[in-house]
Order: sequence, then C-alpha cells, then structure tokens
Amino acid sequence: MAHDQTAVREILDKAKAEGRTALTAPEGKRICDAYGIATPGEGLATSADEAASLGTEIGFPVVLKIVSPDILHKTEAGGVIVGVDSADAARAAYEKIMASAHAYNASAAIDGVQVQKQLGGGQEVIIGAVTDPTFGKVVAFGLGGILVEVLRDVTFRMAPLSGDDARTMLDDIKAAEVLRGVRGSEPVDREALADTITRVGELVIDFPEISEIDLNPVFADARGAIAADVRILLAEGPVSEPARIPREQILASMNRIFKPRSVAVIGASAETGKIGNSVMRNLINGGYQGHIYPINPKASEILGLPAYPSISEVPGDVDVAVFAIPAKFVPAALEEVGVKGVAGAIMIPSGFAETGNVEGQEEIVEIARRHGVRMLGPNIYGYYYTHENLCATFCTPYDVKGSVALTSQSGGIGMAILGFSRTSKMGVSAIVGVGNKADVDEDDLLTFFEQDDNTKAIAMHLEDLKDGRGFVEVARRVVKEKPIIVLKAGRTAMGARAASSHTGALAGDDKVYDDILRQAGVVRAPGLNDMLEYARTLPMLPAPKGENVVIITAAGGSGVLLSDACADNGLSLMDIPEDLDQAFRAYIPPFGAAGNPIDITGGEPPTTYENTIRLGMTDPRIHSLILGYWHTIVTPPMVFAELAARIVAECREAGHDKPVVASLAGDTEVEAACEYLFDHGIVAYPYTTEKPVAVLGAKYRWARAAGLLGG
Repeated sequence: MAHDQTAVREILDKAKAEGRTALTAPEGKRICDAYGIATPGEGLATSADEAASLGTEIGFPVVLKIVSPDILHKTEAGGVIVGVDSADAARAAYEKIMASAHAYNASAAIDGVQVQKQLGGGQEVIIGAVTDPTFGKVVAFGLGGILVEVLRDVTFRMAPLSGDDARTMLDDIKAAEVLRGVRGSEPVDREALADTITRVGELVIDFPEISEIDLNPVFADARGAIAADVRILLAEGPVSEPARIPREQILASMNRIFKPRSVAVIGASAETGKIGNSVMRNLINGGYQGHIYPINPKASEILGLPAYPSISEVPGDVDVAVFAIPAKFVPAALEEVGVKGVAGAIMIPSGFAETGNVEGQEEIVEIARRHGVRMLGPNIYGYYYTHENLCATFCTPYDVKGSVALTSQSGGIGMAILGFSRTSKMGVSAIVGVGNKADVDEDDLLTFFEQDDNTKAIAMHLEDLKDGRGFVEVARRVVKEKPIIVLKAGRTAMGARAASSHTGALAGDDKVYDDILRQAGVVRAPGLNDMLEYARTLPMLPAPKGENVVIITAAGGSGVLLSDACADNGLSLMDIPEDLDQAFRAYIPPFGAAGNPIDITGGEPPTTYENTIRLGMTDPRIHSLILGYWHTIVTPPMVFAELAARIVAECREAGHDKPVVASLAGDTEVEAACEYLFDHGIVAYPYTTEKPVAVLGAKYRWARAAGLLGG
C-alpha cells in the first residue's frame, strides 16, 4: 500500500516542535488521509458564519467538535454537538461550543471548531493501536461506540498485520455474527474493515512515536468503513526497540552451554546439604562425560576430583560455569569467568532483583555483557540437558531421555515438572530454569530448541516476557515444525496505568497476551497440569490431516459430554455422509445410534468396538477419533485397551495414521487400561471426558498454526 509518509512526518514534527503529545482532530484526519483510512468530509471553522458555510457545503446534518491541543476529552468539555441540521443551528452550536470550552479550560489554546459530516447506520466498531510494554505496537479491534469499555468485546494482534491476521480479528469478537448480518441487516464490507486494520498497523510501525491511535467509532456497512473520530497520542520521549542478538550468535553460545566439553562449579562443596555439593553429585552421578572442575579456594579435592582456588587456574577451556555461591561474591567470580572465555554462567544464587537488589543484578548483567558471557538466571534451580547427561541442578536428577524441552520461571514449578516427568514417564530433552531472566530468556532457548534434533516439542512456564515481539518472531518460525506450549501466569503491566484512550483502557488485561500468543501459533495452556499434559501428548499424537472429528462411544451420556468438550476446544464434529452412516450401522445394534457421536451402546462385545474403530481409522474422510469407553463385564477395560491399541497400530502400519484419544469411565481397572493405551500411542484418561478432548484440541491448534490443515 502506498502511503504519504512525508505528510505524516511533517504533522508529527510540528507537534513535537510545539511540545505537544496529542494531535488535533484535523491533524488526525490528515494522517488518516495520508494512509488511505476513510474519514467523513469536514472542515475547520474559526467563526460562527464559517461553521454555517461549512455545514452547508458538506451537507447537513453535521457534527461540531472543539479543536484544541489542550482539550483531549471533548465530550466532557461540552465540546461536541451532534445533529446540527441547518446553517442557523451551526452558528448557535459554534457559539455554544466555544463558550463551553472556555469555561472548561480558560487558558486552552483553541484552533477552532471542526465541522464534520454526521454519519449513521451500519455497525459501530473500534480500531486502534497502543504501545504495549511487552509486545510493542498492538492493534485492537472490537465493538465500538459508547459501550466499548462496558462490553469490552475486543481482540488484539501485534503490528504489522497481514490481511489474514486482520480478517481473523473480525471473527474473533463475540459480536462477529453482527458483522455478518443478522435479522435481515446487510453484512459489513469485511475487506474494507480488514484493510483499515492493516493500515493502522502499518502507520504505527512506520511511525513508532505514535503511542496510541483511536478510531472510535468506525461506521461499517456494506459500502465500506469510515472513521468518524480520530485521536492520536505521541510518546513523550525517544522510542527504541530492545537490542536483539543475531541468531547465529545465540546458537554459538547456546550450543556450548547445552553441549559443553567442560563445566566448572564455582562454590563446589564436599559437604552434604550444600547446593555446591548437590550440583557436583548430579553432574557426576548423572553420567556427564565432559571435564568437571570444582572451584573452591579452601579445598584441594572434592568428590574425587581436583579442586581449584579460582576458575582462572583451571587448565584449558571452560564452556560453562555453574555458580553456587552467595550473591555478594558473584560479581568478582563472574569477572574471572569472563576473562576465562566461558560461554555460559548458570546463576543459581538468589538475592538479586527478586529481593529488590536491582543494582546488584544490573552489575552482573554489565559484567557478563562486557565479556560476552550468556547468563542463565539468577535465582534458578539450574538446567538439565538429558542427551548430554548434563544435570547442572540441585534438584532430584531425572534419568529418562525424551523429546520434550521444558522451561520455567519458577523453581517450584520446575520441581513440579520434574515430578510429573518421572511419574508420567514423559521423556525430556531439557529442563531449564530461567528465574529472573537477567540475560538468557525464552527467545534464546527457543532458538536453540528449534535446531535441536533431540527436541520435538517445547513447553514454557512464564510470568512475563522480556521482549514479547522478539518471542513472537522466533515462535512463528519454530511452530512450523515443533509445538510450543505456554503456561502464562499473571497480567500485563498496562492494567496498572490510567489509559488515555478507549484502546489503551481495553489493552489492560490478559487478553493481549492471549490473542498475540495465538497469533504466534503458540498453544496456551490454562493451567500447570494442562501444560504438562500437552507437552506429554502432543509429540505422541500424529498431526491431523483435516478438521473432521468423529466420536465413537459406548455411553450416550459420555457422547454428549464429549461433544460439548469438542465445542469448547474448537473441534468440528464431522457431518457423517449417508454411505458412511450405513457402514457404521452395519456394526452397531438397531437400538444404537449412528450419526456423530456414534453410540454403539454399553452391552456390546469386543467385536463391535473393533469393527467401528477400524472403520473410523480406515475411512480417509475421518481425520481424528475420540473413543468413549464404558466399563462392562462384556468388554472389560484391559480387553478394550488391548484391542484398541492393536487396531490402531495395524491401521497406522497400513498408512491410516490419525490422532486417537480416549475417555474411559469405570472402576479402578480403567486406570491401568489408560496407562496401557498411553504406552501404545493412544492418549487416554480415566474419569474425564474433558481432558482427552482438550489434548486433541491443543494438537489441532498447533496443526492449524503449522499450516498442516490447508487453512
């Protein structure tokens, strides 16, 4: 799209030269004109007669609005009059607005009164943009008008947006059906709305000093979209993007950190119960094959290895230094680490920013950057990369290699990850604590895991993102090949400040994170157990080839609950065609129910399960199966588990590969049956219809983001 950036630059420079952070309405209109954003006909009147003349020229009815850089909230100042329908009414409205403005702020500089064609009809929506502290320029779209902050029916995307991004915003609000036309009303021009959204995104990217823009209301109908009111605010100071390290440089450091030839433990100890002792034991007992160098000025040997008074006296190179010393000793030791040319400093010590010691954290960040050392932490439990048998933590070691990388900002969550990994037999490639994220953050770790052949999925617990825009850029690339699951705790910082526009007020909660993580293709988990279950199951499940989901159940009530869960998780139950319906009916009793769900009834023998599951697996029009099992003596739980596992394995061997999840209801025997199914590639849970469908929904969300379903 061609835009007149020169015109915009002149307007912004003039405002900044005058010390203004708010543009006037006429300036806003000129910027909209420069970017092809439609606005109604208007003019600026500096006298009552001029207001009457402009109204006649534009065509009544018109709206009159005060134009003043010192009056931002025009309605509150009595500076807006609508429905002006004649020249005499325009003169009177002008005089009334001027009097109200002087009464509201006697010292306000007043440019005049804007006379604008009054719009009506269609749907009122809001389109805007704010500068989010995490994601930078964020575009908002939602239901507009006076109820915008009451209904809060709004969605967000990170700028710039593609046309597809903009179109998804139209479908992402609760009032989406209104835009499509209801009760005989015409649908709005969706392309015009999407085009306006993308132009707003381009404007704020091209001019980062625009901190907020508010088009509210935008009147949308079948003929187009016109912004009736424009408010633009500028940042008070200089605007800068966070510094980002090149990908090649990140990988050079991360590869040395995760695949080190040597590790030094600063604060290594022979005394049981000390963190420095636990780290040493985990490295040795975990089977790490590289060199281990204990650093302790008071010891000559620790756990059978020669100790060194400082890292500078270690012979040869050191790739990683694990810090297990009090915070006050860290800066001096980190200087020595930097001089040694160490790639990674693993900062276990606490006592930095998390306790209010911000200056202490800034000091070690400066030291690390000056020497080119990448720092993990501080305030972490360490990290574990299983494929190198590298357990540099003070936690319980874990000895089963796998394909899931897990990171956590909290040590307690890290321990939960360890426990779940063991009890669920979920193999992991890495478990990493990030703590305060003074340096290394999720972007760096994603960059490593992206090219790590040992990692097939990544799960991250985070309380914040240091650089949300950088995270999204990496995540969009990674999700094309590997699922990213995020458990986001907490709220954005924007809710704590008083917003100066509708768009700013709407961007004050978790919805920004939710929408933009989805825009990045990330699968967001609602809770800790969900994150862990998604991480465990998404690598197990084959990618679906389409949206058609079929439920086969032995209990009608289970089928209803499974159907509800499908709706909750964005899954599409297949509309069964006539020939397939007849094929299923051939295997179920007359009092069963075909359709979808397919109810085979509870008293059926194993052959009924076998025949219906096989048909579901082999028909190419069915893309995913949900199995609902009900415990009976006719088909006991383990009989069901064994036959289901066998049929699915045979079908997959024959090339009929699709996701299968199962919900088992019954006595405690169903627990062992679920474990058997998990061991044989079928995701199965006892006593719940929600969890297996949620897992399948998460797989679908990733498959859509990866472009595996053809749009």
